[in-house]
Amino acid sequence: MDEQPFRTVEPADAEALPVVIAPDGAIVRPLLALDGLGSLAVFELAPGAVTRAVSHATVQELWHVTDGRGRLWRRQSGREEVVELSAGTSVSVPLGTAFQFRADEDGPGPLRIVAITMPPWPDGSSTEARPEQGAWHPTVE
Repeated sequence: MDEQPFRTVEPADAEALPVVIAPDGAIVRPLLALDGLGSLAVFELAPGAVTRAVSHATVQELWHVTDGRGRLWRRQSGREEVVELSAGTSVSVPLGTAFQFRADEDGPGPLRIVAITMPPWPDGSSTEARPEQGAWHPTVE
């Protein structure tokens, strides 16, 4: 295996990193990546916002909620559930899972999620996120 360089992102550095809009409409701040293995990012959703429902073609994710409250809807192989999200909750989004999330309107602020994507998100891909029929009407642009 090729040696990976050390990387560190300090809080002040994180604030200066570019912000992107995910295909589902969430705000994403990419933090770190290990080439070919995985990437780390922070997702944010304003109070009352609802993402578009999607599934991923090649990546899967592990989420850890750090702030706010909301819900995650996910469906896989005929199984479907809604999970309450609050600080300290961790969830998985396995490959091919349809999912959608929302931030509570009366939450303590934005819903923030630290996520690991494996393998790393394919930059520039227009086919990674596939539209799905979700549980809620999306409100994001």
